[in-house]
Amino acid sequence: MAEPDVGAQAPDFDLPRDGGGRVNLKEFRGKPVILFFYPKDDTSGCTVESIAFTALASDFDRAGAVVIGMSPDSVKKHDNFIKKHALGVILASDEARTALEAYGVWKEKSLYGRKYMGVERTTFLIGPDGRIAKIWNKVKVAGHAEDVLTATRELSELSIRP
Repeated sequence: MAEPDVGAQAPDFDLPRDGGGRVNLKEFRGKPVILFFYPKDDTSGCTVESIAFTALASDFDRAGAVVIGMSPDSVKKHDNFIKKHALGVILASDEARTALEAYGVWKEKSLYGRKYMGVERTTFLIGPDGRIAKIWNKVKVAGHAEDVLTATRELSELSIRP
């Protein structure tokens, strides 16, 4: 499935999350949502990215935003990942890959000539109106959380203006 475009309504989801309970996009209507998709808990790039978003959690909070990470890992893996690295972001579990496919991030990948299906590291900034404000494809982890924070602050300032 193709990923939605900037300006499109963000696909809703209702998924199990770390610590039990569920998370869905509709509950955050009225505030910016950072939705970062990553391949696998406790791998090097995914760990660095999740720690970077955690380090900026209070800044995102001041911008009125919510940060949600999503992968096909189980809630149990998410709980272990959070505990091991003291993460401070919501982690949604999409084992059935419904949201991953709706956002177009479940793709064919290649490693050493071997093709397989997996998550392409992608981040969506969703505006308070539920529409996609910005997309970062094929994310390079270094400096990414800071770039997303800058864009979130700009979006927050735009939505405050009369």
